[in-house]
Amino acid sequence: MSTILRSLRNLRRIGLKEAGHQMQNIGDTKAGTLIGTDRFGNKYYENVTEELPLRTRWVDYKTAFPNWEPSEIEPGWHAWISYMPGGQRPWELPEHRPNLTQTRAAYRTYSTTRPKISAWTPVAAPR
Repeated sequence: MSTILRSLRNLRRIGLKEAGHQMQNIGDTKAGTLIGTDRFGNKYYENVTEELPLRTRWVDYKTAFPNWEPSEIEPGWHAWISYMPGGQRPWELPEHRPNLTQTRAAYRTYSTTRPKISAWTPVAAPR
């Protein structure tokens, strides 16, 4: 969280519209230089002078807050934002596929074999 003076300074630098967007999405106002944009439309920023160490890089996701997914970051940008040396690793796929777990598009297995255990329905004998 930022101080009031830092928030006002960033408000003056980035403008009212961008400050409102940042407060709604990341809960803080940050001013930095745009490093690049990936093919999904996510924007990557960096501010080395005023931010705390290891908090100098951040992502502005293209989608709105409840729907953004951190697995949408491409491997090269993930290495950059995590301060890892090098870019894409040789074992990584050239095209990025986001992790769809816990979404409607998640992979669900199905079985073609019959179950070995059947459900038991109790039958009460008449007295």
